[in-house]
Amino acid sequence: MPTRRVPMRRIKDILRLKYAAGLSHEKIARACGVSKGVVAKYVRLAQAAGLSWPLPEDLDDSALQQRLFPTPVKVGRYAEPDYPALHQELKRKGVTLQLLWEEYAEAHGERAYRYSQFCERYRQWRARQCRSLRQRHRAGDKLFIDYCGPTVPIVDPDTGEVREAHIFVAVLGASNYTYAEATRSEGLEDFIAAHQRAFRFFGGVPALLVPDNTKSAITKACRYDPVANQTYADMARHYDTAVLPARPNKPRDKAKVEAGVLLVERWILARLRHHTFFSLAELNRTIAELLVVLNQRPFQKLPGSRLSAFEELEREALRPLPPTSYEFARWKKARPGIDYHVEVEHNFYSVPHTLVGHTLEVCITASTVEVLHRGKRVAVHAHLHGKGRFVTEPAHLPKAHRAHLEWSPGRFMNWAAEIGPATRDLVKYQLHNRPHPEHGYRACLGLLSLARRYGKARLEVACTRALAIASPTYASVNSILKQGLDQLALELTHDDTEPLPEHANVRGPDYYH
Repeated sequence: MPTRRVPMRRIKDILRLKYAAGLSHEKIARACGVSKGVVAKYVRLAQAAGLSWPLPEDLDDSALQQRLFPTPVKVGRYAEPDYPALHQELKRKGVTLQLLWEEYAEAHGERAYRYSQFCERYRQWRARQCRSLRQRHRAGDKLFIDYCGPTVPIVDPDTGEVREAHIFVAVLGASNYTYAEATRSEGLEDFIAAHQRAFRFFGGVPALLVPDNTKSAITKACRYDPVANQTYADMARHYDTAVLPARPNKPRDKAKVEAGVLLVERWILARLRHHTFFSLAELNRTIAELLVVLNQRPFQKLPGSRLSAFEELEREALRPLPPTSYEFARWKKARPGIDYHVEVEHNFYSVPHTLVGHTLEVCITASTVEVLHRGKRVAVHAHLHGKGRFVTEPAHLPKAHRAHLEWSPGRFMNWAAEIGPATRDLVKYQLHNRPHPEHGYRACLGLLSLARRYGKARLEVACTRALAIASPTYASVNSILKQGLDQLALELTHDDTEPLPEHANVRGPDYYH
């Protein structure tokens, strides 16, 4: 059975966490939702290709794939041991892994793992069979994140409207140092902003973020292959950390924050039940005051407090904050229309015309709209506000469309004046008798093509004739030139001074007096 292909974005995360973050293969595997073998495989391929982190700026997804996979990789070379049978045999007196490996190697020959790999794979299998494992947290390793169940009402002082504030909680694994704040919602923007304020509160960033499977963090909740929200993953990359969501319906995976949430509910929210708050800022000031007391409370069974444990264990172990804060960005997929523009919030942004029909990724921040194709930036525009507005980069247009944009009413008039007064008047009519000057551009460009085909002199005569017969259109001028009428003398079809003949049906001007 063929192996599942790992997306290029995930391979980049593996290399970043390996070389920039310095995480172990096991933690990288859990953070990226792959096995340790997959992590080792791509690290090995990157080393063979001479790649580390950061990757070259001009290395897009296609080039990275070619570097990593110059030739097909052979699979299925080794025979897997029968781990359940090994486990049962080891219960017998005198049976050792060395003996079992010798029997396995004799049975499979060249397809057998070496002894060290045989033992390691068995230990990995055995670890997965454990129903529960007491977690041991290293300093600066994990930050557990969740929301409290109860909310806090906030009363609008002007209208009396009541809105519920949600309580965000973050707990460091080694010291239990706790952060809490109130947010307007549990939506993505509030969720990301709460993380940023938590990082500033701790004065650093942990190696791993362990959120619950809230939709603001995880797009697809899965025990084996969770998918983090793209904005959340983008924020994690900015702060050089990784996302390791808890397994669905496994509260033991986030026991730290479960206990932290319980403490916040008992020692902070319970004390606020008789208070009335009129703004989110007022509520957060009160929470911050009570949070100081909570973190300074002595442990019941351990020496010190959350604050002292944080100062001794975790403050120095956290990674430094980046020089700039993360700018909130939303991601979406978009396909450009036939006019090579993508729609974002009812406004339209140009992309290279060759990408029409392709599915692109759009990164939307407060100031910019960035468009990427296969991980490579292809367009960036200032973020427009309002609706129905367009922004077009001339380099994105086809050659014929760029030529069209290079014309203007003034340029058309100058060109026509060089040919003659009749051509000038006809072009002026096209530009001034349309709802917008650009509506007449096509007719003017048609006249320009007629000048190249028939010559400027004939065009001037044809325009004179078209004005004389009160038909100043491109179609008339084209017909005159095609029929050769510009080479005939211009004759009027009737004399306006000739009197009308007498007839009984002709009333005359006196009839209306």
